Amino acid sequence: MDLRPLIQTLADGSFHSGASLGRQLGVTRTVIGRGVEALRCMGIEIHSVTGKGYRLPGSLELMSVARILELLGGDRRLWSGHIDLLFSTESTNADAMRKGQEGRSHYLVLAEHQANGRGRRGKAWVSPLGANISLSMLWTFKSSMAALEGLSLAVAILVVDALRVCGYQGLGVKWPNDILLNSCKLAGILLEISGDAEGSCKVVIGIGINVKMPCSSAAAIDQAFTDLASNFEIAPDRSRIVAELVKGLTAGLAVFAKHGFAAFQPRWNDIDVYKGRDVEIISGASRRVGRALGVSETGALLLETESGVALIAGGELTPSLRPLHKGATV
Repeated sequence: MDLRPLIQTLADGSFHSGASLGRQLGVTRTVIGRGVEALRCMGIEIHSVTGKGYRLPGSLELMSVARILELLGGDRRLWSGHIDLLFSTESTNADAMRKGQEGRSHYLVLAEHQANGRGRRGKAWVSPLGANISLSMLWTFKSSMAALEGLSLAVAILVVDALRVCGYQGLGVKWPNDILLNSCKLAGILLEISGDAEGSCKVVIGIGINVKMPCSSAAAIDQAFTDLASNFEIAPDRSRIVAELVKGLTAGLAVFAKHGFAAFQPRWNDIDVYKGRDVEIISGASRRVGRALGVSETGALLLETESGVALIAGGELTPSLRPLHKGATV
């Protein structure tokens, strides 16, 4: 059964009986029941009451390509015909990578649901149906891979700025590319690069933003997280957020191509949540403790240790439980 007509009917938040849904969609009540269970498996909370039928706990607005294009303004021409909005997919990053392999230079893939969304370091990214933003943008750079140092940090800044345009204030960044709100993870970024080490390359920029995470999906998340709906009175408009992200990325990636991360460094250091704090950097079996001083012009973390300031190119940053002091091991 195609689940889209079913969720679109239930999206008004009213009760619909299995019989009326069956008549409307041209299927049996048994098929409707199976469809409801399939939607629940995709992360949708559906109430069922004997004698009343099924309903969502609140209204649900699915994203719209037509509305996104309308909101893009002057960027509409660039993206018209280059956007896929999928009801469900395994991974928007994988879909965008295939577009690159087919010869596309730029493309945008969105999904209402991801079955196997991926985060950094192989972690799963939870993407329940109709709740969040799962976006992957294919972009081509004429420069080599070496010129892309700091790109993920620049993207994090562009995400924060797009959300600010939509009215969401108080967001910060955590090295190397997480977006935080009230010390909890709100959004993450995953870049995948293909091409020549010395020639042009294609980058898939995967962005996941928690907009309205259902309680039923929280158990699958292994870190402190938050969403927009829990922190702001603004009714989340995912199509508008996507449009602002696409506008910001379109302009920002052009700036990055010309000036590199150096153009974004001051902005990062302004909103770096951990700047000036004692942190621990974990990279494999290696652990280093120091004070975060912001980032360099290439996006490397500046870590003040007892032996001097070190440039850290990779690793996982966590708050240090061992403040830097004389005699500390670094």
